[in-house]
Amino acid sequence: SSKIRNPEVQSTDDVAGLEDCIDFSLAKTISKIEEKLEKGGLPDCLDNDDIIPSIGNEMGAEAQIRFLKVKLRVTQEELDSVACECRKKDDENQNLKSRLKDMEEENTRLQRTISMQRSQTEKYKMLSQEAKKKSEVLQQEVIALEKVLQ
Repeated sequence: SSKIRNPEVQSTDDVAGLEDCIDFSLAKTISKIEEKLEKGGLPDCLDNDDIIPSIGNEMGAEAQIRFLKVKLRVTQEELDSVACECRKKDDENQNLKSRLKDMEEENTRLQRTISMQRSQTEKYKMLSQEAKKKSEVLQQEVIALEKVLQ
């Protein structure tokens, strides 16, 4: 939609450019509507006032078709814009999912590290308590030996 478009050069085939990207085919829908127009009016599901303003009744068939083609181009540009925004949101969503996965992996790694450090802390506390007991026993032996020496 950011391209400069020349209405005389562009055909309706150029308008439905997202057919490959989405299941809904705007070009097919438009061709069905054009067939019904040629057979005798708009389909029941479409209200003429919603598509062509009330002045459209005074327009000729050729002018109505040009009007509808312009309206189709505008609608297609809006669709292109929404589809582009949707792709951007999908990309952002994928990026966020990837970041979430990385963060979860980092969290798991850090939890393992914390667990290892806790077990090492407990191990060193036990070794410290054993060394303290051993030190107390040795202190008592020193006191007993000093008494013997006196």
